[in-house]
Amino acid sequence: MRRLLLVCIALLLTGLTTVPANAHRPVRVPGAEYQEVAHLDDLTTAGTVASGHTNPADYAGLTHSGLPQQSGVPGVQIDGYFPDNSHTNTNHGWNHDAQFVIRLPRQWNGGLVVAGSPGVRAQYANDKAISDYVLSLGYAYAATDKGNTGATFYTDGLRPGDAIVEWNVRTTQLARAARATVAQYYGRPAREVVAAGISNGGYLVRWQLENHPELYTRGVDLEGTLWTADGPNLFTYLPQAIKGYENHDPAAIVAAGFDPRSDFLWDYHYTVYWKLTQRIYAAELDPTYTGTEADYDYSRRPEVHKAVSRIALTGNIRKPLTTIHGTYDSLLPISQDSDVYAAMARHTNLHRYQRVEAGNHVDGLVDAYPDRLVPLVPLFQQTIRTPS
Repeated sequence: MRRLLLVCIALLLTGLTTVPANAHRPVRVPGAEYQEVAHLDDLTTAGTVASGHTNPADYAGLTHSGLPQQSGVPGVQIDGYFPDNSHTNTNHGWNHDAQFVIRLPRQWNGGLVVAGSPGVRAQYANDKAISDYVLSLGYAYAATDKGNTGATFYTDGLRPGDAIVEWNVRTTQLARAARATVAQYYGRPAREVVAAGISNGGYLVRWQLENHPELYTRGVDLEGTLWTADGPNLFTYLPQAIKGYENHDPAAIVAAGFDPRSDFLWDYHYTVYWKLTQRIYAAELDPTYTGTEADYDYSRRPEVHKAVSRIALTGNIRKPLTTIHGTYDSLLPISQDSDVYAAMARHTNLHRYQRVEAGNHVDGLVDAYPDRLVPLVPLFQQTIRTPS
């Protein structure tokens, strides 16, 4: 009894709540159509890869090999999905969108981190970059697939922009459900709820703090995608970069907003990202366009401006936000993205902005260019833990 009392006192002093190892508390995610609950010895990827509770393909290439690996975080994982009528997410063989994962560590620090997937990836995409790290600190963690996934995400919805509108709806839905789940499981509400995300996941963080600040304490976004109806947005610079590359005109790529010192990355980004990104987002927001990626002219597509206005950011964040962005970003150039968003949010006095010299859009390329690129995920993780 005395030993138990000392343990309880120690946990109070550290701010941690411990759920007994033999506890099998029933837990139900509000609003979920289906869920599976698993008690795991390790909620990090060091354990979930072997146990089948993650999908490494979801997070491939997003972090560099030098990122420290956390392990040994026992707890409960809940996998499931909310009601939805689209089927782009094939994880678990469910062929059902609006999938989510919630992880509840046995030793809880009272916090919750909520994330949406980057790019058009599924719910485990942040497992290396966010989940492993925050779980090791004692945070509960929740992530969503945003309601549609993959390179044909634009097939979801009826109106231009519907699929991206759903990303915001699903993140709000998950935040509410995860907050309730945490309170249900631990017996008290989270004292801190952090929105965190990379790229499209960073866009979600910005949108959430602008539109649903009541759900969060603060946010951290790494190179969040900027959408504004009058520009800049990816339609105003990607076609110019594509045309510049195809015409062997580096000056045009620089004029589009890309740092000239990032030119060693342009071959890769043209091949892997630029044309595909332009094509699939045009299919989502401007489905009547039939021309080439290089010939796209946003200024002559007024109907698209209306579609983009449905997902546009304003900068009117209502909770503290830290943005991190690399100067060598060769997908979302910093001059056309976070530099602009920082100016949009400046009047709020809630925005902190960190520009990182030689940071690129994905840390996976750090392994190919260790002497030329700086990894961003470690800084992103540190900022989730302690706001800069």
